[in-house]
Order: sequence, then C-alpha cells, then structure tokens
Amino acid sequence: MNLRVLGCSGSIALDNRTTCFQLDERILVDAGTGVGDLTLEEMAGIDHILLSHSHLDHVLGIPLLADSVMQHRLSRPDFRPIQVHGLPETLEALRAHLFNNIIWPDFTRLPSRERPIIELVPFQIGECLELAGLTIEVLPAHHTVPACGFGVDTPSGWWIYTGDTGPNPALWERLRGRAIAQLVIETAFSDEERALAEISRHLSPSMLAEELERLDLDCDTSIAITHVKPGEMAAVTGQLAELDIRVPVFALTRGERYRF
Repeated sequence: MNLRVLGCSGSIALDNRTTCFQLDERILVDAGTGVGDLTLEEMAGIDHILLSHSHLDHVLGIPLLADSVMQHRLSRPDFRPIQVHGLPETLEALRAHLFNNIIWPDFTRLPSRERPIIELVPFQIGECLELAGLTIEVLPAHHTVPACGFGVDTPSGWWIYTGDTGPNPALWERLRGRAIAQLVIETAFSDEERALAEISRHLSPSMLAEELERLDLDCDTSIAITHVKPGEMAAVTGQLAELDIRVPVFALTRGERYRF
C-alpha cells in the first residue's frame, strides 16, 4: 500500500492542510483541505472517501472535489459515483448540513437522482471493507461526535489511523496482538491546553504517552502524530521529547509518502 500525506494539521495556516490521506490512487481517508493538493486528474481518480467523523476539517473537501470532477467522471463510459463511506450519523450530518442546497448543492442527487456524482455508503464500527484491493477495518474512536478510526492490512503490518479521539481503551483492546507497521495518532494540543484537550476529546503529549502505555509496541512500529494545531508544533514535539515513551514518536509532514 502506498500512503500519501495530503493534510495532517488540526487547522489552516500557510502550508498547513487539514486531514487527508491518500491510499494508493483511489482512496482518501478523510477529506480536509489537503484534497486541494491533488491535481484534477488525481481527484478524478478517487473512487472512495472514508470519513472518520463529520467535523468540517475532515469533510470540507468532499463537495468541492465533487464539483471539480463531476463532468470528467460523467464522461467516462464506466461512470460510477464517488462512494463516501461513514458512520450513519456522519452521513446524516452531511445530508443535513452540507449537501442541503443551502451550504452546497446536493451532489447525492446531481446531476440526477438516478446518476449522482456522490453516493453515501454507511458502515459500522468493527466492519471490514474490501475497497480497491485493500482490506480496511473500521476502528472505535472516542470524540465529541460519533467517530471512528481505520486500520489497513498491509504486507508490512497494519497501518492504523486513530481519527480524532480522546483516551480510547476500546481501540487498544482491538489492536492487541497485531503487528502494527505505523500508528498515526492525533495530538492536537500541547500540555498547557490539556484541559481543553480533555473537554474536546483530543490528546495532548502527556495524554498520548498514557495511551501508548496501553499498547504492546515493538521497535518496528512507527508512531506518527497528526492533527497538531498550527502554532503548537514546537510545544507538542518538545514536550513529547521530554516524556519517557518506549518508541520514537515523530510528527507527520504534509507531502510525505510511505510504502507498506
């Protein structure tokens, strides 16, 4: 599996893109502002978008992508809609608050109900999806809205993305005993804002260290943090360096590519 980091920031600023990961050529995991770094041809090749939850920084790229590629995809003899996969509550939020003909046209019914550019496809926690040659498991998350993470089975081990989450014992129990190639885990706030992290169900460095103690890690597991708020990176990485974490932890960077 090839992984491209299109966005890994908790919000926007110069050179900061919100969460979006590309798996191989046809799948996006979340669709934040990082979608905008794809070429039009690359966008038109996306067949599946997996959503961790409904918050704007993870979904705002979907309506713009649909608008950009609609005519391109409709012209294909093998046309099929872009499938947006999410928890039922996440998809209902898209219907009610995004594709509502007020904030944005309803691309689940455009250009026609019979031939829409977007199809909303529900999944449940624990479900395994077979998409574009990849096996993807929907993992539990603990956030302020219904949320999930994802695990992708690769020849190198599992690629795990936690999504936005606070302390999440259900995830560590689900991952027990697995070979993990890379764990992408959020650390949105510095420890000075730990109280805010707890209220908003995010993590800070000390909370991350507590979470990693619950996971059986080995020296081959790569731990990458994501979703750091702009302006917080120096504080977050500095605090992580001072903690006694058993394996190296590093911050993802927009534009990075990995192969598993």
